[in-house]
Amino acid sequence: MIKIIYKIKDIKLTPLEEKSENELLLKYLKDKYDLKPSKMLIHRKSLDARKHDIVWVYTLIVESDKIIQDENVSEYIENAQPQKLKSYKDEKIIIVGSGPAGLFCALKLAENGKKSIILERGKPIPERIKDINLLKEKGILNTESNVVFGEGGAGTYSDGKLTARSLRHENEWFYNKLIQFGAKESIKYEAKPHIGTDCLANIIINVRNELLNLGCEIYYSQKVIDFEIKDNTIKGVLTESGEKFDADKVILATGHSARDVFIKLHEKGIGMAKKGFAVGVRAEHPAELIRNIQYGKSIYKDILPAAEYVLTHKNKKTGRGVYSFCMCPGGEIVNSSCEPKMLCINGMSKSNRDGKFSNAAIVVTVNPDDIQGGILEAIEFQRDIERKAFLDGNNFAAPAQRISSFLGGINKTLPESSYRPQIYFQEMKELFPEFIIDELKSALKVFNNKMRGYCSEYAVLIGVETKTSSPIRILRDENRQSVSLQGLFPIGEGSGYSGGIVSSAIDGIITAEVILYI
Repeated sequence: MIKIIYKIKDIKLTPLEEKSENELLLKYLKDKYDLKPSKMLIHRKSLDARKHDIVWVYTLIVESDKIIQDENVSEYIENAQPQKLKSYKDEKIIIVGSGPAGLFCALKLAENGKKSIILERGKPIPERIKDINLLKEKGILNTESNVVFGEGGAGTYSDGKLTARSLRHENEWFYNKLIQFGAKESIKYEAKPHIGTDCLANIIINVRNELLNLGCEIYYSQKVIDFEIKDNTIKGVLTESGEKFDADKVILATGHSARDVFIKLHEKGIGMAKKGFAVGVRAEHPAELIRNIQYGKSIYKDILPAAEYVLTHKNKKTGRGVYSFCMCPGGEIVNSSCEPKMLCINGMSKSNRDGKFSNAAIVVTVNPDDIQGGILEAIEFQRDIERKAFLDGNNFAAPAQRISSFLGGINKTLPESSYRPQIYFQEMKELFPEFIIDELKSALKVFNNKMRGYCSEYAVLIGVETKTSSPIRILRDENRQSVSLQGLFPIGEGSGYSGGIVSSAIDGIITAEVILYI
């Protein structure tokens, strides 16, 4: 008998019922469709908290020989998997950077017979953690080993959110690899999957071990400072330690904080362009306050996950956008600096998201036309804000101001914060151009209307968030090579082609497939 695969959507369970989801979903199928599927998988699971009538909403994939006709049921066609790629060309491949783009590019290449050499300017995770803690506890910065540089890249010490989804086979491959190396199975179907910084570190170590088993070489504390070029073709890279690595192809996956790489590429005449980015602050609230705003008086409030939010506002007069970014429920604010006497911050949370505070970047869009001068002026725009935020001699204390004070009050006191080593009072208007301040004030008032209590006296703005994405794009052609230099493949967030863990990894995976076809 022919088996039919169905997608069944809009199945709802209360938060209490969610604890027995498998049993109750099977019961729903039996009661609603008289269906006992030979196979059932959760395809998607999301929390609907609109109007505080809180339910979990499921979409299932089921297999059955029964004919079903219903508005919530459709036939499901699985994505065709590509044939395994094979490349027999013997060539040397260098990957610069071991963030999501670099690591998963290397993994895709290695699984198809192409070994690579990975050069990482920072340290492996165990040593990197020590440097991060030293910055957190004593304000001592290692410019090459910190929240943005080191094994796993900046993504390892972010919130671990997997926010980009598509039907491409690369996405499915990536999610399966994360599960293989230690992530929960549920990331494949959760609407907002989250791994957590604590789990991400172990996953990255497992990816590293797999690459080594497949014959790749990985070198840490190898900062690439120059590129060897001949006849408009890349021939290798030079590192700060004085070593030279020959290469037929160089995959550039350096991340958005590697500003020295942009400067070197500009010196070499490599084609680049300005791109839009965003700057702003971190808004931090007690996690319980956000929970109360989002879940209201729901009887399920205490068993629901840490509350999240997404806020956006477009100023009709200026056309400029303000939005929340990288919301970290039950998380903490961390120092993401990597240059002397400059301060910038980010947010992260662990897998259980049970911290006292919740935070999110609240950022204002900066358009290419806002930056006067050449390509590198966008970097200087960011640096100027970071210099103003750095309080010389105070070990990376972060400037902060209550939202109520920012919107017009005179209160100079500060609430408790998750940021370490400490925060200090500073008016935000002293740190940013006037147009950023004006847009933040306008948007925060709108956000408070959307989330009553958001601008509470318990809420604090902490500065500065400047690295939401790269302000520069390294131009590449349809084969993902630099338009200026044959054999150079710029990928990931630092090259201006992604934003976040998933999209960066996918950009690396697709580039690997292109290389395997060439």
